[in-house]
Amino acid sequence: MSDYDAIVVGCGSMGSAALFHLANRGTRVLGLEQFDVPNEFGSSVGTNRIIRLAYAEDPRYVPLVRRAYRLWHELEQLASERLLIQTGSIDAGPENGVIVSGSKRSCAEHDLPHDVLDAAMLRRRFPGYQLAPNMMAVYQPQGGFLMSERCIVAHISAALARGAEIHGRERVTAWEPIDNETRVRVRTESAVYHARSLVLTAGPWTAALVPDLRPIAKPERQVMLWVQPIVPAHFHVDNFPVFYMEAEEGRFYGFPAYSVPGFKFGKYHHLREQVQPDTVDRACHPQDEAALREGLRRYFPDANGPTLAMKVCMFTNTPDEYFVIDHHPRSRSVVVAAGFSGHGFKFSSVVGEILADLAVDGGTSWDIDLFSWNRPALEDAR
Repeated sequence: MSDYDAIVVGCGSMGSAALFHLANRGTRVLGLEQFDVPNEFGSSVGTNRIIRLAYAEDPRYVPLVRRAYRLWHELEQLASERLLIQTGSIDAGPENGVIVSGSKRSCAEHDLPHDVLDAAMLRRRFPGYQLAPNMMAVYQPQGGFLMSERCIVAHISAALARGAEIHGRERVTAWEPIDNETRVRVRTESAVYHARSLVLTAGPWTAALVPDLRPIAKPERQVMLWVQPIVPAHFHVDNFPVFYMEAEEGRFYGFPAYSVPGFKFGKYHHLREQVQPDTVDRACHPQDEAALREGLRRYFPDANGPTLAMKVCMFTNTPDEYFVIDHHPRSRSVVVAAGFSGHGFKFSSVVGEILADLAVDGGTSWDIDLFSWNRPALEDAR
């Protein structure tokens, strides 16, 4: 059969969650993925992703993170698998910088338990950290990380168990509204499908299906590094909170050793390389490692041991680094989720719920105005 209630294009972090929530509502849903399900070509590879409540970017994200936590724990029960590892989280940088001040603002507005630590206090508490003397840290005990690749598998498996149909290795080539825009036709390289609603969650490839996104959702190459710590105990999962840090050299993030060998370290926006997703350089080079080692040797010297692994993924950035979650501007039957700007994975459980709301009900009870297609930052970029 080729008729569905909803079609989801892209079965990564957001698409897998949307498939689960749509199938969980009893809708007849089809997932289409151009690569394998799962695969290593999108934005969620590399074992894990940070989740944190002390949200420096904007306090309005905090209620969504709270809901995401609840949904992740529910998914853990369904999957009989631990997906969210609580380590605590550190937001660090100059006292008046955007990360520390933003984190403190979110903690204050949402009454989040937290400690504010100077560099010496942080090192005494968590010896793996060696911040510059002028830096501060906000410690929030509920932070941690998600096993991102396993989360996608868990959402896909739960969706399949609830009747979703998912096709890997089937690339979408076009879509169009039909029947006075009450339905959508979707063409792939091998078939044609119809549905009442279409959800586009193809990560860096979404702009190929929605040309309006090209000036406002731009893919960027990222590189992650795993190293063998010189002092392994300082980077054990029980002794090292995840972190997001603003420093002279840029913004860095990292994870304790867990599941795979080594301390994981990354630089937000890495080398600032805008790319095309089909031609991105997936090899890792000396200049990639050098950009990461600069921060590693200064702020985490006890981790600055031999390289164990490196991997490439992609961010898709909007001008203000807020997401796009909205109906297509010219078709209410089409829902777009894109531009997650390197900090979206933690939200994918709740974004899937919101996408199901938009696709089935035409709206959601969540306040998603900050993710509007028509917000000023995106209008200015067009």
